[in-house]
Amino acid sequence: MRTAVKNKEEKEEASGQSRECVNTHSQALPCYRVLLCHSQGLMEIFGSTFDDSVFVEARDRVSVALSSYNAKLCEPEWFCESAALDTEDALEKQKVYKFRADLALRQGDYQKALDAYSSCLTWIPDNNLTIRRDVLEGMARCCTHLGQRHRALDLARLLSKEASNSCHLTSLLLLKVSIHQRFGATGSKMAALQQLCSLLPFNPWHWHSLGQTCLELLEAGRPVAVPGSCSPQECESAGEPSDRQTEEEEEEEVEEVEEVEEVEEEEGRVWLKACMCFIRTRLLLRILRQQQSSFVLQRSESALQRIDEALQQLKPKESTLQAVTEVMSEDLIPEKMREDNQDGESLASLCVQSFNERWLNKLLLTGALETDGPQCQRETEAKT
Repeated sequence: MRTAVKNKEEKEEASGQSRECVNTHSQALPCYRVLLCHSQGLMEIFGSTFDDSVFVEARDRVSVALSSYNAKLCEPEWFCESAALDTEDALEKQKVYKFRADLALRQGDYQKALDAYSSCLTWIPDNNLTIRRDVLEGMARCCTHLGQRHRALDLARLLSKEASNSCHLTSLLLLKVSIHQRFGATGSKMAALQQLCSLLPFNPWHWHSLGQTCLELLEAGRPVAVPGSCSPQECESAGEPSDRQTEEEEEEEVEEVEEVEEVEEEEGRVWLKACMCFIRTRLLLRILRQQQSSFVLQRSESALQRIDEALQQLKPKESTLQAVTEVMSEDLIPEKMREDNQDGESLASLCVQSFNERWLNKLLLTGALETDGPQCQRETEAKT
């Protein structure tokens, strides 16, 4: 009798423990689901999700005997032989001319490359836009090296009309930079680099190129005819001002003063852009440096050293450095950077703020140029 009662009590205790385990498990299940959803969310952000088809059971596949395949053996530079064009296949002719042009461009024979690209263009079908853009860009680069500026710009404009996504626009802007650099059009080169920085705001090398261009422009200087200044010989021959000075001459002097003020203002803007670009590059490289190694890290370290030297040359005040750093680091937040990544976006849906609207105007509102810049530095040096 006692044994039966004892067994009954043990069964009831075991049943209670089972119910407690079930309740505990049911309470923990929602937490597990929350953790699972959170993990899936993180995986989606970092692009490491799996397609559902990966977990589907594999279907029974029937093995099929493969037919024999005879690989085509090609001699080195086979496309340079005259026999390579002995074919009626338009695609083969396109390939031959394209390979010849690419090889000549690499060897520096730009006229030969241009002729081959021109021949290739006639064999490209209308629906093959990728090869067409590649050939047109190659022709533009050949024209640039041959000194044919107008033709190179015409080809760039043609590429601009056919651009359909941000990758096309990036290639086009890089092409414009090389064309303007070749012919010394510094203003146009700066405009193209500013567009690149607006399109790809987290690429440090475009910012570095723009900063170097601004610095070179400041180092070259601009001849400024300051009104009222003249050489000793000119002052002696000029003598005292005569009564015959007309109103037109006075207006010309006023225009000269306004022109000097505009030059000084533009010089200040170029100086501020240089500071902006070097500080932005430094911020981006410091973020990327954590993920770099080997020669990539060495390149970043070398660039950071050059940036420090450039900022020492520009001599911005500590207050200016703080203001610029604050403005240029506003969007350097991981969530913001993911939102602003528009690589490969269609131009129809692309939304890009202008360089001035996004960065320069904000810095001008801080009054950085009122207390710092080339003009203020010259005035300080003159007083000392």
